[in-house]
Amino acid sequence: MTFDLFDSLPPEADDNPIETLAPGAVLLRRFARDDDDALLAAVRDVTDRAPWRHLVTPGGLRMSVAMTNCGSYGWVSDRTGYRYDPIDPDSGLPWPPMPAPFLSLAWRAASAAGYDGFAPDACLINRYQPGTRLSLHQDRDEQDLGAPIVSVSLGLPATFLFGGLRRADRPTRIRLVHGDVVVWGGPSRLVFHGIAPLADGDHPVLGHERINLTFRKAR
Repeated sequence: MTFDLFDSLPPEADDNPIETLAPGAVLLRRFARDDDDALLAAVRDVTDRAPWRHLVTPGGLRMSVAMTNCGSYGWVSDRTGYRYDPIDPDSGLPWPPMPAPFLSLAWRAASAAGYDGFAPDACLINRYQPGTRLSLHQDRDEQDLGAPIVSVSLGLPATFLFGGLRRADRPTRIRLVHGDVVVWGGPSRLVFHGIAPLADGDHPVLGHERINLTFRKAR
């Protein structure tokens, strides 16, 4: 199956590009679509310097999603735990700096969602391929929980699982397509969320992949 850039958006998306998901959480439909060339060029630059890798959880499981980081800090995981580190453990060097298109988009998306002055110091870049998933989790390794999370979807569509403050809360399933941005903070900052197993497809920009940019204020 083949997806175009507008990929099966719900009919209301044209009239209501900003959708409220929960208090403090919004979906900005197509917000990053016009920036995709600059964003993907920046991703390539980052991954040339800090290549994709599959992290290992503290329990010894290999994550199916490939990832890397840029900014002052990178999120890493190994048998010693989850943490932010200014040094890429694979290279021993600082992470690549945050590209200007990343910073601009993150600031604009946060502002559109009502979070003015967002200044991320970390961007987690995840690469999904068909069958990969991200189990429900909270983003709670950041010292600054007052700042929002800004999450950008590029490439294949994904089903975003947006839950509650308890793991047992049943998550809402939200279809995300190329250019969609989700921003959550305030009372929704610690909601459980994840990605259902990615369906196969052939996206005109990224082929059989989905790229996710997640901006954080780690320190």
